[in-house]
Amino acid sequence: MTTRVRLLDDAAWVSVNDTRVAGVSEVWPVAGAFCSCPLTWLGVEAFVEAGVTGRRVDARVHGHCVVCGESGETGWLPVGRMTDDGFRSVVGARGYRQRSPVFGGRGEV
Repeated sequence: MTTRVRLLDDAAWVSVNDTRVAGVSEVWPVAGAFCSCPLTWLGVEAFVEAGVTGRRVDARVHGHCVVCGESGETGWLPVGRMTDDGFRSVVGARGYRQRSPVFGGRGEV
């Protein structure tokens, strides 16, 4: 199964198989060391890279914590997963991935 992942509109959207699945101005709960908050509420400002490993779609994001104001780029965070029924977005807190996607990059993957 081939999964087509791209960044669209000057890194404002992650597209999976020609459907926009994640965009800027979303707020993601992120568990990890982005800032000193126990749970970061990350305001997504831009996508830096997107990639896919197997059925998992991940992205690196530029954003800021809406609680403390810390800003910067994240490590690889899950966007969602391909299932037999199509794409499923992540529900709940997103944890950092230890490795980057095999096919990470800007543009089409």
